[in-house]
Amino acid sequence: MDMSTDNINNLIKCLQATLSSDPIERKQAENFLLSIECNKNYPLLLLHIINAPNDANVDLVKKIGAVTFKNYIKRNWPIDEDTLQNKIDQEDRLLIKDQIVSVMLNAPEAVQKQLSDAISLIGQHDFPDNWPNLLPTIIENFGSFIAAPTRDLTPINGALETAHSLFRKYRYELKSQKLWTEIKFVLDIFAKPLTELFVFTMNLCEVSKDPKLYIIVLTLTKIFYSLNYQDLPEYFEDNMQLWVTNFQKLLELEIKELETESEEETGVLHQIQSQICENISLYAQKYEEEFSSYMRTLVTIIWKLLIKTGSQPKYDTLVINALQFLSTTVAKPQYRDLFDDPSVFSAICEKVAIPNMQFKASDEELFEDNPEEYIRRDIEGSDVDTRRRAACDLVKVLSKEFEQVTMSSFGLYIKSMLEQYAADQQNWRSKDAALFLVTTLASRGSTQRHGTTKISQLVNLEEFTTMHVLPELANTNINGMPVMKADAIKYIVTFRSVLPPQVIVSTLPALTKLLEAESVVVRIYAAAAIDKILLLKQPDTKTPVVTAEILSPFAEQLIKSLFGILTKPGSEENSHTMKAIMRTFFTLKQQIIPLLAELLPVLTDKLAIVARNPSQPEFNHFLFETISFCVKLVCTVTPEGVSSFEGVLFPIFQIILQQDILEFMPYTFQLLSQLLEFHSVGNVSETYTILYPFLLTPALWEKTSNIHPLVRLLRSYVRKTSPENFEKSLNINGLLGVFQKLIASRSQDQEGFRLLKTMIEHCPMEVLQPQMKNIFVLLFQRLTSSKTTKFIRELIVFIFFCVIKYGATFMVDLVDSIQNGMFGMLLEKIILPDIQKITGNINKKIAAVGIIKVLTDTPKVIDGPYAQFWSLLLQSVVCLFELPEDETVYSEDKLLQDDNDNSYEAGYSQLAFASETEYDPLQGVEAKSFLALSLTKIMSQIPGRIPVLMSQGLTEERRAQIQNYLISLNVQMM
Repeated sequence: MDMSTDNINNLIKCLQATLSSDPIERKQAENFLLSIECNKNYPLLLLHIINAPNDANVDLVKKIGAVTFKNYIKRNWPIDEDTLQNKIDQEDRLLIKDQIVSVMLNAPEAVQKQLSDAISLIGQHDFPDNWPNLLPTIIENFGSFIAAPTRDLTPINGALETAHSLFRKYRYELKSQKLWTEIKFVLDIFAKPLTELFVFTMNLCEVSKDPKLYIIVLTLTKIFYSLNYQDLPEYFEDNMQLWVTNFQKLLELEIKELETESEEETGVLHQIQSQICENISLYAQKYEEEFSSYMRTLVTIIWKLLIKTGSQPKYDTLVINALQFLSTTVAKPQYRDLFDDPSVFSAICEKVAIPNMQFKASDEELFEDNPEEYIRRDIEGSDVDTRRRAACDLVKVLSKEFEQVTMSSFGLYIKSMLEQYAADQQNWRSKDAALFLVTTLASRGSTQRHGTTKISQLVNLEEFTTMHVLPELANTNINGMPVMKADAIKYIVTFRSVLPPQVIVSTLPALTKLLEAESVVVRIYAAAAIDKILLLKQPDTKTPVVTAEILSPFAEQLIKSLFGILTKPGSEENSHTMKAIMRTFFTLKQQIIPLLAELLPVLTDKLAIVARNPSQPEFNHFLFETISFCVKLVCTVTPEGVSSFEGVLFPIFQIILQQDILEFMPYTFQLLSQLLEFHSVGNVSETYTILYPFLLTPALWEKTSNIHPLVRLLRSYVRKTSPENFEKSLNINGLLGVFQKLIASRSQDQEGFRLLKTMIEHCPMEVLQPQMKNIFVLLFQRLTSSKTTKFIRELIVFIFFCVIKYGATFMVDLVDSIQNGMFGMLLEKIILPDIQKITGNINKKIAAVGIIKVLTDTPKVIDGPYAQFWSLLLQSVVCLFELPEDETVYSEDKLLQDDNDNSYEAGYSQLAFASETEYDPLQGVEAKSFLALSLTKIMSQIPGRIPVLMSQGLTEERRAQIQNYLISLNVQMM
């Protein structure tokens, strides 16, 4: 594409069309952009449009262009690791990096953000090695701002946002030499100018209340956090006083002009104070020795800040980060004296903990109007921190460090709050806070699967449960006091593993009734509780606490109520409910079968509905899991029942496949495999026959999430096709084409081996054998081009799998037919050096038995050109039996990444009830005994030869181990 006016104008029209209200016009424009994005100059044309002079008529186009450009970079900048394909012209790459910073700095704020993200995406691959001038270009703007600060702060804000976007990854990347090298490079160039800019901007703030200046300070504090996260840099250690003194000033600052009128929107000053709390928490946790001299002053400042900060939602993040800093401080022994005083505990309880644990008006609004978000924050461990959680963390640390005084101080408040509720139930907020405090104080250890597993001995949990929790659940008015009921359910879930099992089981009838509650939160909490309770195991026997016999009396009502939730507004696709349904089915097992005639259509109708617009991945997963369990439950007992499932499921599968519903295709392939595997060999219905050619469509195999379930489905076809119809029914060349694609991928080559082994196992020898030479040529080509540890392991196992299937002599001759003497090279360079890398008992057995067959069935190895390898191969078998795995890896493993596809793609999730049992082609064979028997047989065939071969290369230790194998069969060495 030329950089012509016509091309620019056409591209502008196309960008505008992507916002068309006409879906057909919009889709056409999007497809056209995708079709031309690999053309030379395309990204430069976009940058030209984005960099056009500001004008009301073109501002929207610039925004669309910036988003399009960022997505273009995201999709195309990475070079595919497997194919080394470069989707962007090399000259365009250089020009993009040369122009993008300048375009970004001069762009409007909305456009700037998109381009800043694009720079960060490029930086992930090219910075610093292939983009060394990026930081100097950014720093240049620092100097310009300091030399002549202007009212237009867009360029300096753009420079800082880009740096923030670039360095943010340091907060979560794992330590590595590459990372240290990059951070050192950044610090050497960037730390000093950043600090100078911070000091300069703070000086400007002394005389100005301009919010734009404080936005600069905010970004500077964020960059500080990123650059200090991995380790304490020497420059920042040397200049710690400068930074921390200014942090203290900012924490004590009060400027009304920087406040917002909104209850929700946080002002820039409080955003700065919140980030500073994160910064000093980082230093307190990781750099305690260097930072200790500032801690006492900061504790006082934070304490005062907490007390004066209001309860409005806009202050939540600040309060959370401030509380986390105090929690960090409490845990340090050297600051123990700051808290070791009953009056301090009283103040913490009264002024910090309880106020921030109170159920606020905003919580009540969330509970009623946005129950999904309330549930996500409260019981799902959402990443969105809450004041409650932060206050809870502080109380937990206090109770751990000062257990006796914490319990006595907080105990008085708990008693008082419970009395307030007992006197008047309108004071339910008091009991809510009391329950929250008790939960916090009592818990000493927990896991996601089991809830609390260890409790404080100073809390009588069973008595408290009986007096204050069970009555809330037992209240016959299921719609009264919904928050109290939700609290009581959450309490039971939290302590389900430490309360007596009979107490937990006794709550099931009440929880079943609460499934009918009008409150979305209450009914979802009840479903979540039932799911968790059905998972409980007896501590001694590890058998389920809740059996089918316990559940039976109210099972029908339980199932009816759970299914009822899926019809009520606000919970139609709730994952907790779906999990509870699945768990109930699993607990009842055979007892559920009579109800499936009524329940299965409800499940499949729900599947048809969610397929139109998949939006709840966890719900969808457990819906498929439940259907899969029903298939397994019924068809294991009555295989002919599979046709009934196919009748209701196939129409939905057809829609999913025809409409290319990405999220559901991996599940569909798994269920199809499960259904197909219940058919007898040669008895596959016409529907599967019609579907089969579609499964070989190349487009299906482009989606990584499809590959594993698709391979499994193809393997099911191979297993269920009768040998006489194999060539007619299955497109052998198509299957081998799939194998060829998979084997070329470093991330998916194991799937190619799985498919091929199944073909070898079930395909008639005369059909596949003519292809074997070409197959091995492909394998050896891949070995030459990309030698990863995983591929080597799979290749060795595959070779010996073929030996077992086709015979050792056939395999040796086949490899030698590719190149004379090649089998010897394979032994010397691959098999003998790497046999110990094989993992998994079945794979080890296949390799061992295959080697034994080579040793005992192959003239070329016993007395021919490869005789020098005989004793080495025998020793390798013994090492497989006796030595641990070799965990060393090839250097290419470090480059191994999933095939690059940076566009969104639904992930693959294994269905537990449709899982495939690991296949053992040598079931019943014990490898050590097989070795002893095989050696015995060949020693009788060629007396005296084997001891000579063994003496030539085996160590004394290995000979002794072989002798033990022989003695176990009462055989003497001949």
